[in-house]
Parts: sequence; structure tokens; C-alpha cells
Amino acid sequence: MTTSDTLRYTRIHLAHGSGALPAVGFGTLIPDPLATKQATRTALEMGFRHLDCAERYRNEEAVGDAIQAAFKAGTLRREELFVTTKLWNNNHRPDRVRPAFDASCRRLRLDYVDCYLIHTPFAFQPGDEQDPRDEHGRVIYDRDVTLVETWRALERLVEDRHCKSIGLSDITLEKLREIVAAARIKPAVVQVESHPYLPEWDLLEFCREHAIVVQAFAPLGHAMVPNVLDDPVITAIAQRVQKTPAQVALAWAVQRGTAFLTTSTKPRHIQENFDVSALPDDAMREIRQRITTNIRFNAVVETGVPGFIPRAAANA
Repeated sequence: MTTSDTLRYTRIHLAHGSGALPAVGFGTLIPDPLATKQATRTALEMGFRHLDCAERYRNEEAVGDAIQAAFKAGTLRREELFVTTKLWNNNHRPDRVRPAFDASCRRLRLDYVDCYLIHTPFAFQPGDEQDPRDEHGRVIYDRDVTLVETWRALERLVEDRHCKSIGLSDITLEKLREIVAAARIKPAVVQVESHPYLPEWDLLEFCREHAIVVQAFAPLGHAMVPNVLDDPVITAIAQRVQKTPAQVALAWAVQRGTAFLTTSTKPRHIQENFDVSALPDDAMREIRQRITTNIRFNAVVETGVPGFIPRAAANA
């Protein structure tokens, strides 16, 4: 069977920003800074041209070091690279947005970022503590700022040409509708958990109607149970097309019109996640029609607390 090898180079035009988002992206949620730097360098060497970062990951400096090393080596130019980073929950008040954005740019050692996302729609108590808790261990939320007010501050970043596009992460369809209705500049990108066990078809359809790019994090289910990569539909297709189950799930993500992010520190897996090829139409139909499991692995959309970032590691 002949498959296309161009799928991995897919770029999705940003209707509400400038440039195009590489559909195949590398996520930098890696606790150890040295491992972050090496994995990011490997990803760039393998061909990844979209890096997804965040203030909350506490490793933007390491990502910046890897980027600068590639620039210095002459293997990468800034205009070839798409960099996303995110505003964390303790900086939702409008007066805190620009300083937080500038701090991310300094850590990444970049003059601008291609996309700046609100990491979650939940505002936490403002201050230096990323995970503010009361004496009972409960998150301290900030009730004195709205998501629309935070969004207005991001719009000003675009208007002042500090970043090329803005968007939202960990958002529900209901909250997204509110922002789209109120926005002067609509979200260019929406980043949500999505995989064959959580296809988010309704959100995807809404985003298509409004020319918003959907980007999937945990596109392989984050190796949680039930494991997407053990699904019999996925494994049967993988055997048939002579690809790994991971490559099948990732190709499905791109072919249905979304982008995706994967994270690994192992060169073999980084290469595997980049080497995606187009699936035949019957495989795409099988995944949509025959997989009935529906599960969300990360409860961040309910609390604003990301389930894949251990508190101990984040606060270390």
C-alpha cells in the first residue's frame, strides 16, 4: 500500500492570526530542564517545527537554550519555527498579562511568540505562587477577574504586535462560545485534550464554523487506562497499514483537520511521532464509527488544575 509522507509537514492557516500552525507539534511538559533541552533539540533535529511551551512548565529557559543552539548551528531559522506558550492562572488580571508574556519571551530568548494561549479559563489568586492553596489544600480562585477581561489583555498583545496570534487551552465549548461572542480578535487556536476516546466532535464543528484551529494534547491518551493504543480498532489498522498504533492515532488527528502535540524524551518515540503518514479513507471511517469508548483523562477543564503536571514537580 502506498501512503503519503507529506502529512507530517501539514501546516494549518490561522484565519485569526498570521502564519500557519504546523499540525505536528512537540510538547515540552518535561519536568527535568536538562531532559527538556535535549528532547527539544532532538525534536528539532527530527523535523518538528512547532514547540508548545508554558510558563507553568517551569522550563522555558531550557526550551530557549535548545532553540538558540539550533539557530547557532544554522539548522533552523526563526521564521521556520512556530512557538506557542501560555499564560498561567495566577496572571489572569489584565495588569499581569503583559509582564507574564514578557517574562516568557525572556526565558525563551525570543523577540515574539507565534501564539499565546490562556492556559486554562480559571483564574487563581494573583501572586508568585502558581498553585495557591488554603489551609485545607483547596485552590484559591480569583473571583475578581473574568475570562473576557483576560482575553481583552491578550487582544492588546496582538494589536501591539507582541505576538502573532492568541487562543485558549483546556476550554469547554460553553466557555469558548462566550469568548467568541465577545472577542474583537477571535481565538486562532484552541488546545484541548482529544484522541479517539475523546474526539470532541461538537467542539471541532464549532471551531470549523468560526475558522479556529483545534489542537489536541494527549492525542495518544497519555498512556492511561483504558489505553487508546491497545484499542482493537487502532491495533488492527496499524497492522494493516504497517504503522504503529501511535502513528495511526496521530495520522487520524491530522486527517480530520486538527493539530496535535506529543511529548517524549526518547529519540525513538520522538521520531515515531513525527513520521506519520496518511491513512486510507476506510481506516478513518472505522475509527469514527467503531470506537465507542468515551473518556476524559485530564479533569483540568473542571478545576483549572492540570492533571498531567504533578504538584510536587511543579513546585520543586
